[in-house]
Amino acid sequence: MKRLILIAAVLTCVLTANAQSDNFKFDQALATKLGADDYGMKRYVLVMLKTGTAGITDKKVVDSLFRGHFSNMQKLTGEGKLVVAGPIGKNDKNYRGIFILNVPKVEEARALVDTDPAVKAGMLDADLFPWYGSAALSEYLPYHDKVQKRKTF
Repeated sequence: MKRLILIAAVLTCVLTANAQSDNFKFDQALATKLGADDYGMKRYVLVMLKTGTAGITDKKVVDSLFRGHFSNMQKLTGEGKLVVAGPIGKNDKNYRGIFILNVPKVEEARALVDTDPAVKAGMLDADLFPWYGSAALSEYLPYHDKVQKRKTF
């Protein structure tokens, strides 16, 4: 019986050690640079952009506001604050697009969103949510310029 208990204890230790093994590809310098936790994740803010209440219909004004919107997105990307952006297809919630902002707090994200001319003018409104995702998310950005044939605005 003692032998059986000893075998079970050793087997439990071996299985537990294997279940918690380290990732041999782990790069501490990269994890630190990207602000990753032990799971390779970090906190961001997800922004759901939706149709605003301004009701602006003048094409020149709308075009100008959206040029400013895209220019602001480029600025935030250059600052490392905007890591994902894109439009959403037609839907019954009036959602127009998303941002994932590289800040941990909704208050910080709100300050960034409020720099957008289309948001300031009420063409777009924004719902903000804390989001937990891969710290490596921003690492795709250098490749985007290599696959983007046309610039927006």
